[in-house]
Amino acid sequence: MTERIVTVFERCFSDAEGLNTRLVGGHEEPYYRPADDAPGSVHQIEFTRDYAASALHEAAHWCVAGAERRRQPDYGYWYAPDGRSAAQQVEFERVEVKPQALEWIFSVACGLRFRVSADNLDAGLGPSPAFKRNIWQQVQRYCECPGVGKPAINHRAITFARALARAFGSPDPLRAERYRLEDLG
Repeated sequence: MTERIVTVFERCFSDAEGLNTRLVGGHEEPYYRPADDAPGSVHQIEFTRDYAASALHEAAHWCVAGAERRRQPDYGYWYAPDGRSAAQQVEFERVEVKPQALEWIFSVACGLRFRVSADNLDAGLGPSPAFKRNIWQQVQRYCECPGVGKPAINHRAITFARALARAFGSPDPLRAERYRLEDLG
């Protein structure tokens, strides 16, 4: 499963003349390493071990990140580890809506079940109902006329979602009716 996800990503984005980006598993923690000036250097999205959900989540972060963010280690994002305060959790949920919405789309494209991640188990704070609703609403926006005019979803995300669907034999993952708020538990 995970190898196929990596293969699809590489087919879409690894070209040295294009986005020059690799998706690489086997790491203890996810991390993004931009290419440096050395010949042959590539941008590297590292995901946890061989977990498909981690690969899709980290690919989603890459799809959300703009060109300037993709030049910074770990996109220059703020991150507080497990054990966040309630206030930090609110901020985490605010910035995680778009990547988790894309992860849901990518998961559907692969035929996988998506689980909202509050990523704060030590504090006992699961995903709030508002967070789940915001993710669902973002998916609905992403599915509005993808690729037409100025869509809410960017070309990288559309390319990856549809390539995953082809590789896994799934219907178009950019159809709003495929996503129900109730599916988020």
